Amino acid sequence: MIGVAPPAHDPAAPESATTLPVGTPATVRGYVRELLRRHRGAFAVLLAVNTAAVVASMVGPYLLGGLVEDLAGGAEDLHIGRTVALFAVALAVQAVFVREVRLRGAMLGERMLADLREDFLVRSVRLPPSVLERAGTGDLLSRITTDVDRLAEAMREAVPQLSIGVVWVGLLLGALTATAPPLGLAVLVAVPLLVVGCRWYFRRSPAAYRSEAAGYAAVAAALTETVDAGRTIEAHRLGGRRVALSEQRIREWTAWERYTLWLRCVLFPVINGTYTLITGSVLMIGGTFVLQGWMTVGELTTGALLAQMLVEPVGMILRWYDELQVAQVSLARLVGVREIEAGTGDGAVVPDGRDVRAERVRFGYRPGSDVLHGVSMHVRPGTRLALVGPSGAGKSTLGRLLAGIYAPRTGEVTLGGAELARMPAERVRRHVALVNQEHHVFVGSLRDNLLLARTSARDAELWAALAAVDADAWARGLDEGLDTEVGSGGLALTPAQAQQVALARLVLADPHTLVLDEATSLLDPRAARHLERSLGRVLEGRTVVAIAHRLHTAHDADVIAVVADGRISELGSHDELVRADGAYAALWRSWQQ
Repeated sequence: MIGVAPPAHDPAAPESATTLPVGTPATVRGYVRELLRRHRGAFAVLLAVNTAAVVASMVGPYLLGGLVEDLAGGAEDLHIGRTVALFAVALAVQAVFVREVRLRGAMLGERMLADLREDFLVRSVRLPPSVLERAGTGDLLSRITTDVDRLAEAMREAVPQLSIGVVWVGLLLGALTATAPPLGLAVLVAVPLLVVGCRWYFRRSPAAYRSEAAGYAAVAAALTETVDAGRTIEAHRLGGRRVALSEQRIREWTAWERYTLWLRCVLFPVINGTYTLITGSVLMIGGTFVLQGWMTVGELTTGALLAQMLVEPVGMILRWYDELQVAQVSLARLVGVREIEAGTGDGAVVPDGRDVRAERVRFGYRPGSDVLHGVSMHVRPGTRLALVGPSGAGKSTLGRLLAGIYAPRTGEVTLGGAELARMPAERVRRHVALVNQEHHVFVGSLRDNLLLARTSARDAELWAALAAVDADAWARGLDEGLDTEVGSGGLALTPAQAQQVALARLVLADPHTLVLDEATSLLDPRAARHLERSLGRVLEGRTVVAIAHRLHTAHDADVIAVVADGRISELGSHDELVRADGAYAALWRSWQQ
């Protein structure tokens, strides 16, 4: 067939629009089987009521065929009243069961969709933060919005309707074959056309829909990143370049949209031709058999009506199967997080102690470009370590490695002798917590925001956590106290208040090792100093790695590591490093001036 060619690969376009994987067919099939097992009772009831509805719908053709047969035989009493009464009862029964089919199908679809959303959310929040960071906002956003929306219709309609259509076709073919076997063979005349057309279409559509979904993710990523970095783009006059990139991504996406539309424009005429061929072959072959006396007129009438009834379920199967092609791509994108989770950690790895060690660690965000070069260090339990150095030296990267956010390219980072990269993310978070300058206030009450850290905490513990970070004064001044709605649509917290809420969560979570990356950066120096002193009482006995941009933080630390060019150039206490008169001493003197 000649038509629209799939869009050629653009060397400037990414090979993949995301670093989050797309689930393999085996993963998708496994998840579908799991969903069906969860809802097998509801699925069986749906098939049962559908069978009853289809059987009731076949009463009409048999009654009409019987009337035609009686007329052809010259019967004088056609029992019209009885026939009409039976037909009315059959219609009523069919209406009741059709309603049940639709109701139970919608309920089943909604339950499966709810399971899918919950599974995706639960598995996503368990992913290592580094995986989500590298994936980018656009891809994650397109998965939890566009892909879920596409699956919504499939779960509500496609899966139940496809099951209904298969049962419907099976029963109609069985009834047709039992009524007039030659007409069952006549229906097969249309099969080759349908098979060839569908084979051509379904051989091309999965890859096309995958590319279309990836193209949309690329558009979302480009637009989201442009909005997020709007000020930077304006400052560096990159607006034209970002607009050109967005337009390129949109052209690539719309090219795949046109290609998938063209595929459907080929498939639908094939389906319509199949319907015509089914009806025509049944009438022509059945008429020939009637003329030869091999079949009665009543059998032909019943068979023709049953064959005509095949049009709707066959169309339903093809239509919803096509929807499932789109849904399968979205489902593969959503269940792809399962494959990440399977490789994120070994549940048998348990730390034996609280020592944090880095051994010959190398790490880079891009292949062939390391940020850290052979870093080794040992942080003993209860130690307060400050990482200082110029901007871009690798302090935050080293802190994230020590927190288990990233895994080193070579070397290893261990906690109590257990390699962090091999531990499940949930276990790492129970022992080590990272607090940086980016703090999120969730929509809900202040209490709900704090309970995220420890769901079993009582109000007294929540107030104690707020007091530990000097936030209880403004929190008690709120009209509804802990029940005050905050976040979007509620009370807008200042950046400093949001930072204090994040630190209060840290107090409640109670990990034994903390990595603080500019945790007080949004406070003014005097308030930050006061807060750090208050936190000092809370953090007593814990291991603290503080990425220090204000040197008074380093002054209070037990050990200071000076990071320069991805290496540790100096290591010691404040007094030792000042006496050494090296890079730290120079920083300290400039800070004092």
